[in-house]
Amino acid sequence: MNKRAAITAVGSYTPEYVLTNEEMETLVDTSSEWIVTRSGISERRILKDKTKGSSFMASKAAENVLEKRGISPKEIDLVIVATVTPDYPYPATANIVSDAIGAVNAWSFDLQAACSSFIYALQTASKFIESGAHKKVLVIGSDKMSSIIDYTDRRTSILFGDGAGAVLLEESTDENGIIDARMYVDGSGQKHLYQPAGGSVNPASFDTVLNKQHFISMDGQAVFKVAVTKMADVAEEMMKRNNLTADDIAFLVPHQANKRIIEAAAERMGVGMEKVMLNIHKYGNTTSATLPLCLAEWEPQLKKGDNLILTTFGAGFTWGGMYVKWSISRSLESLVFSLESIVIQFNF
Repeated sequence: MNKRAAITAVGSYTPEYVLTNEEMETLVDTSSEWIVTRSGISERRILKDKTKGSSFMASKAAENVLEKRGISPKEIDLVIVATVTPDYPYPATANIVSDAIGAVNAWSFDLQAACSSFIYALQTASKFIESGAHKKVLVIGSDKMSSIIDYTDRRTSILFGDGAGAVLLEESTDENGIIDARMYVDGSGQKHLYQPAGGSVNPASFDTVLNKQHFISMDGQAVFKVAVTKMADVAEEMMKRNNLTADDIAFLVPHQANKRIIEAAAERMGVGMEKVMLNIHKYGNTTSATLPLCLAEWEPQLKKGDNLILTTFGAGFTWGGMYVKWSISRSLESLVFSLESIVIQFNF
């Protein structure tokens, strides 16, 4: 049997500062009700320290993974950081993270596919495990979205937050792991969601700064229509290719872009919202970090062998889906957490 990559540990980091909808009301012409109705977001986390960037959050999430797995950073072969907000144009943020965590035996690189960055990176990393080239690969999604947000633009400022999530990939010892995946791209969608300046076509200048071209530019309606279709399409494809029904799925793990997009995708798949990982209300859209943040938050509720469908959509346009059979056994701490959740839910 060919080698299969498996997620053996998950970790996360979110900044302490909470930017609430009520505070957003003081920054732009909006209301908490308007934000919640259109996006499902109540608050988001912001990395306020201007001396820290995506590498800081990525390093914290990576250290969380290493601690959970109980291994030394010297055992890591490769570090891939998925991000659209690198610390610098170069060197790669992954290089900075490797140094920060002490992964002295790893090589590293960044991968950028907008909000699909993490799933692209996870698919890429899985091939290094499957080929036998590497034994332990860290995949980290980290974005300091507050660094490219115009907080006078209510269309984008309400949506995004900062955060990081990470997973460790190793060779599976059983039938669990990453089973199937498909990635897609449509470059014609570039004009609907992009950062107009800062690249080689439109490098930084006095005018680009004055005209706020280093912030996100987004046609929300155009993105919404395509995102609903593509996220649902690729999730449905994963289910059909692997003969799965809604009953077989333990959880849908969608990119946390907009609650309405997530609900539409879940309905298309026939999956009830009780089977959907949803934390956009707490963190907003953290871009590359949304999927690993969900996995880290729901880890206590997952059991080995659970079927997960990951789906995402981002600028580019980019989108992808992945079928994962969960590989981490529940710990005693996780079982206690689940029991406490049941007690709270049913008011025992």
